[in-house]
Amino acid sequence: MDYIKRIKEVKSARKMTNDELSERTGIPGGTLSKILAGISETPKFCNIVAICEALNCSLDYIVYGLEENKNNYTLTDEEIEMIEEYRTLDPRGQETVAAIIESQGAYVPRIERLPLRKGAKILAPEPLSARLAAAYISNSNGIARIPLPLFDLPVSAGTGMALDYDDADTIMVRDTTRTREADFALRISGNSMEPRYHDGDILLVQECETLEFGELGIFILDGSGFFKVYGGDRLYSLNEEYGDILLKDFADVRVAGRVIGKLRKR
Repeated sequence: MDYIKRIKEVKSARKMTNDELSERTGIPGGTLSKILAGISETPKFCNIVAICEALNCSLDYIVYGLEENKNNYTLTDEEIEMIEEYRTLDPRGQETVAAIIESQGAYVPRIERLPLRKGAKILAPEPLSARLAAAYISNSNGIARIPLPLFDLPVSAGTGMALDYDDADTIMVRDTTRTREADFALRISGNSMEPRYHDGDILLVQECETLEFGELGIFILDGSGFFKVYGGDRLYSLNEEYGDILLKDFADVRVAGRVIGKLRKR
């Protein structure tokens, strides 16, 4: 039950109450209390993932107690020796090694950033500073709001659908730390990410260079969009009724951004 201790420690460090954690994860208060009390011996994996997301910590840390690797790599003695040998090669030899590594990439697709660019297909959101300067609005209740591009796209939370970036609207969202971190919003369809995310939910998405294991992201697989959890060599759903999507089955695998939250429904 060490994972429960780590959840409580991170929750305490974040100064988050059980009610706040329940609201952020979508886990009913009674279910969450049972998880934290150790009454639920085998909590659903989707609930643990949701807790990690809400606490902004890695799944590896909560489940296994592994501290986050800030360098994003750990080298074995054999790997260190290989690197030293690589450095002794002339430029032609290094190019040969690079070509071999590149050819092996076909078997384990590389997750790359899908840049948002101006043009007919993809609209680039303005920088936050420009958005704030252009429109910073308070409603009658004194709640500050900022504009955020909304892609009303058929990015699927289910089996995947073709993308169409031709249309994008602008919505006014409440000015919070989380919405300021978002580069754009995106509406999903499907039920494979339930119980945390539902059909029609609007996600807050942040552009990113890479994704860590267990993070939620928007993925483009051979031109079709998916909202899934990144599992290294596969994507998986929070809904246990859906199977894993193996990345090796696709020729073009990219990530459009990291999902950092969703807008509350009125």
